[in-house]
Parts: sequence; structure tokens; C-alpha cells
Amino acid sequence: MTTKHTVSVLVNNQPGVLQRVSGLFGRRGFNIESITVGESEENGLSRMVIVTTGDDNTLEQISKQLYKLIDVIKVIDLSSNPMVARELALIKVNAEPIMRPEILGIVETFRAAVVDIGPASLIVQVVGDSDKIDAMVELLRPYGIRELSRTGVTAMIRGSVK
Repeated sequence: MTTKHTVSVLVNNQPGVLQRVSGLFGRRGFNIESITVGESEENGLSRMVIVTTGDDNTLEQISKQLYKLIDVIKVIDLSSNPMVARELALIKVNAEPIMRPEILGIVETFRAAVVDIGPASLIVQVVGDSDKIDAMVELLRPYGIRELSRTGVTAMIRGSVK
């Protein structure tokens, strides 16, 4: 059964590592739905959080192939455990002054924030799971989305599980 998998990959913080990891996915025909990369809790190591789809066999193949890369330290399937996953989006929406109260109502409902106000637009920042971001985008679409930027998913296993 094809499902969405969130994988955490601990790697050496070296030039070219992101290219090698993403290249591996491309060569094997695995799609990356989202990827985020940043420093980890350990000096010299970065954490990649990759969202991909496939069955359990595909996930096993991805894991085995990642471990063959010299800069890969650890691969964890976060989605096999209870996890916290978040994404951030910035949405620039048409907002003439007369429409702003309506838009601000949506922003408040989603516990989002207006981070910039222009003469005819607002930039809204929303943080949450991918479904929340998708829902906010759909509700703002009728007002006219001028620009949309999403970070991709970052995630951790809940509680004390490593």
C-alpha cells in the first residue's frame, strides 16, 4: 500500500550532501514531496526531513540506499512513530482595505498572523500541519493569492523516543 513517509536523515554538514541525497531519490525514481534541511543538535551534523510516498518496501530501499552514502549518519522513519510535524507558509493575498476584516477573521480562526501590510495586500504567516496550510490556502484563494511560499515539513518523534 502506498503511503506518505516522513524520514529524518542525519548527515555530515558538508558541501554537496543535499545534492547527493536528492540525486539518489531521482536516480531511483522516488519522488520527494518536501525536504527541509538545517543544523541539528550535534555540531557538524545537519538534519534532513524528507516526505516521500511509497510502500514499506520502497521505504526500506530508500533507507538502504541512503546508508550507502558516505555522509549519511542515521536514517529514521519518523512516520512509523507518533510524531509532531509542522510546516510554515507565507501567503501574499490581495486585500483592499474594505476586504481586510473578512481576511483577518480567517487569519484569526487559523491562529495565523499578518506579518506585512501593503496598500492592497497582506502577507499572512501560518504554521501547522500540511492539512492546515492547505485549508488556509483554499480559504484565501477567492481573495486572490499573489504569491505563496511553503517551507516543507519538519518533524520529530513525540516524547522521549529517539
